[in-house]
Amino acid sequence: MNPYADLPAERFWRKVVAGVPPFALAPGPSERFTIARDARVATAGSCFAQHVARALTEAGFGHYLAETAPEGLAPDIAADRQYGTYSARYGNVYTARQLLQLFDRAYGTYTPALAAWTRPDGRLVDPFRPGIEPDGFPDPEALEAARATHLAAVRAMFETLDVFVFTLGLTEGWMHRPDGAMLPVAPGVIGGSFDPETYAFVNARAGDVRDDMLAFLARLFAVNPGARVILTVSPVPLIATYADRHVLVSNTYSKAALRVAAEEIVAAEPRAVYFPAYEIVTSTANAGRYYADDLRSVTPVAVAHVMRVFLEAFTEAGTAPALTHPLGLEYVRAAGIVCDEEAIERSLV
Repeated sequence: MNPYADLPAERFWRKVVAGVPPFALAPGPSERFTIARDARVATAGSCFAQHVARALTEAGFGHYLAETAPEGLAPDIAADRQYGTYSARYGNVYTARQLLQLFDRAYGTYTPALAAWTRPDGRLVDPFRPGIEPDGFPDPEALEAARATHLAAVRAMFETLDVFVFTLGLTEGWMHRPDGAMLPVAPGVIGGSFDPETYAFVNARAGDVRDDMLAFLARLFAVNPGARVILTVSPVPLIATYADRHVLVSNTYSKAALRVAAEEIVAAEPRAVYFPAYEIVTSTANAGRYYADDLRSVTPVAVAHVMRVFLEAFTEAGTAPALTHPLGLEYVRAAGIVCDEEAIERSLV
């Protein structure tokens, strides 16, 4: 006898990775709980979180929208203005520090000194969600009114959601030096201009991510004690790195740090669980076919696989409907996944 003799099959690589077809790979979450069909499931995070939100909707679960489009706004215009992209119009929340500061801004305990960025055409953008208004804002008053409406919706979302799915996306980011405000994109990419005396590049350590997320969770559970949280790590690689090294090395560090942080977060907070979407997509069994030709975009087949395992883990047996289609290319194109970081490459053209 040895300590491995009585372990279940899922502990052995040969039995559950090498020994199963790639499509049957099904690592479970760190813990399981049941999401009711009528649960308010809110989502936030990096671009990959949008896949989760839309696949949940496709499977018959309500994606909780705390900030809805104004009545009469045409659907295509609403989509361009990111109504429905996430549960509220916060855009991509790439880092744990962004999420923590979003909560504090929503509850008025933190007001960043940075109020607006100006575009080359003179229009204004919100530095904390720069992609939500394609035409920008005409003046500071319009921007501030939209921000107040948005933050009120964020408060309502945090207080009334049942499940919060957050996708950790990046360790790299940009900070406004005067007060430490974290930004979703670098100044000058979508609005504003870069000044190294005003903005600093930040690359968070795993411990920073852990501490920021645990601080956020403490705040969330203080206003919503019944909430449950599902953490994932985005399998989408960095589009660019500002660190002085090869982007592949930076990407490996970033994903490793986020994965370590997620492990330590769920170990410290039992109401948070980790779901291995990252592992399903990036495993040696599937990575070759789960990325598009750019080796970065996650394919529809990958999303379908991730969500099948997700639904099997978090819904009652027999109650989760099968996805009506494998989230084909047409569906994904129509979904219009929004990635603020892709503006980096567009800004260089």
